[in-house]
Amino acid sequence: MTDLSIQKGFRDAHRLSVAPMMDWTDRHCRYFHRLMTRHAMLYTEMVTAPAIIHGPRDRLLAYSTAEHPIALQLGGSDPRELAQATRLAQPFGYDEINLNVGCPSDRVQSGCFGAVLMERPSLVADCVAAMQAEARVPVTVKCRIGVDDDDPETVLPRFLETVAGAGVQHFIIHARKAWLKGLSPKENREIPPLDYGLVLRMKQQFPDLTICINGGIASLDLAQDLLGQGLDGVMIGRAAYHDPVSVLLGADALWPAAAQDAPTQTAMDVAAKMRPYIADHLAAGGRLHQITRHMLGLFHGRPGARAWRRVLSEGASRDGAGLDVYNAALAELDMAAAAQ
Repeated sequence: MTDLSIQKGFRDAHRLSVAPMMDWTDRHCRYFHRLMTRHAMLYTEMVTAPAIIHGPRDRLLAYSTAEHPIALQLGGSDPRELAQATRLAQPFGYDEINLNVGCPSDRVQSGCFGAVLMERPSLVADCVAAMQAEARVPVTVKCRIGVDDDDPETVLPRFLETVAGAGVQHFIIHARKAWLKGLSPKENREIPPLDYGLVLRMKQQFPDLTICINGGIASLDLAQDLLGQGLDGVMIGRAAYHDPVSVLLGADALWPAAAQDAPTQTAMDVAAKMRPYIADHLAAGGRLHQITRHMLGLFHGRPGARAWRRVLSEGASRDGAGLDVYNAALAELDMAAAAQ
């Protein structure tokens, strides 16, 4: 367990966080996001416990120290496997270990983890207890408000009480049900109605727990409003990926003590700061599109944004693509600005 000062810093980091998103929030995406916010908590993509135990551990878990504060999200339902994965991940120095109890995809259900675990809170409690026995950082849970025909008003508080009884003090609640039958993962992110009121009531019912909210939050204004209503944190997902400037470039203002020291920068400043990172990646044998695919939304809504996306989408995946392609994409923005 951490001491009180570490716990306070950990809690503060969650005033805003960027959601774990499969195929999106890899280490290149997180480095890019970190250039826009010094304080938000960043999450890895979900990594299954068996993958850490049996797979290419360094490739799965390595990251830049610049990404802190950073959380590792694990997927699994076997307490022993999750404990072992937590132990193996410990040397990598993550600031938090998070258990996925929210993903509704078919491949997650077939492995009996993700949102299907909402139906088995006692198993989740066993899992987090095993993880905490191995962790030197907080273990947290990301969940839904319920699944299928559940009554969230009954299911969610019972879930929180059971899992909190195993020692978890921090929950990130996606304020939608997960429909395990009949909806695709994409539809599960959009069709089930949001119930922010229920999450707010959970904070009132469990005031000693750290309760963060996720789902449909696409602006800093809404994030600030939810924080003002008493929630401990807000997690932003797709908006942080598709329009990162609007939700991340001014995000540090959500930490009042740090707002005065937050540097003023533009999307073009961020693009310039990414250049040496891209150069190092290319020099190490990496490919340009592995980084720039995460940057397509950097100039969202700005003149030249479509040309920026086109140049990178068409050119960055070609063999030998280098900084010349990146420069050409930036030149499109300059030309668009000059034409205004």
